Amino acid sequence: MQAGRKIYFASDFHLGAPTTGESLKRERLIVQWLNEIQPHADALYLLGDVFDFWFEYKKAVPKGFVRFLGKMAEFYDQGIPVHFFTGNHDLWIFDYLPHEVGFIIHREPYRLELNGKRFYMAHGDGLGQGDGRFKLLKKIFTNPIAQWLFGRLHPNLGIALAHSWSLSSRNVHEIPDEFRGEDQEVLVQHARNMLEKKPFDYLIFGHRHVAIDYPLNEVSRYINLGDWIYHNTYGVFDGEDFYLKTYNPSR
Repeated sequence: MQAGRKIYFASDFHLGAPTTGESLKRERLIVQWLNEIQPHADALYLLGDVFDFWFEYKKAVPKGFVRFLGKMAEFYDQGIPVHFFTGNHDLWIFDYLPHEVGFIIHREPYRLELNGKRFYMAHGDGLGQGDGRFKLLKKIFTNPIAQWLFGRLHPNLGIALAHSWSLSSRNVHEIPDEFRGEDQEVLVQHARNMLEKKPFDYLIFGHRHVAIDYPLNEVSRYINLGDWIYHNTYGVFDGEDFYLKTYNPSR
């Protein structure tokens, strides 16, 4: 990590939802934020559900997001690594985005040490106890045969079906609830289980759409990054400490 630079973290942009117009407005805000952090960024970690849906056909990808993808290509060209964690809405990313914009793809939880601080990062879907139905669906969606079969659908049909499923899986107009308490937070329980195996300073997730900074002990903190549908929240590590912040555009 270069002196004077920072590591940034964000998740749950859900670009493409709920409508093209609302998504475009959000995309412009995100690009404005990226423009502001770009001169100071040592790396960027995107912890999943960046797209509300993504599937790479052999010769086609979903329309849109050109402002965001162009900015990500700029990060790559300037030597700023962008780590992309697949979420439950954008797990069908293959080789197009790594090749075109330089994303470093993570499909499993990722461990990292920076300046003596230990990080554990994941989108958060399917971790911890319970939610057997979703875990079964994820196994199906990540099965190569299921992916091959979906790829046989014409993009007009396949992408339309996927968007319909994505919107029905959660209501983007419904403001997410707040912190439910440790006993009701599956990812907090998962974080504690991870701490029993290995010490971490920051255990960082997306998925919940609520910004949370919760102490697990005197050293370790559970972080949820929130979202950009309602909260415009993100994380930043300055080399010594981690902060959750809200983006308030200057213009």
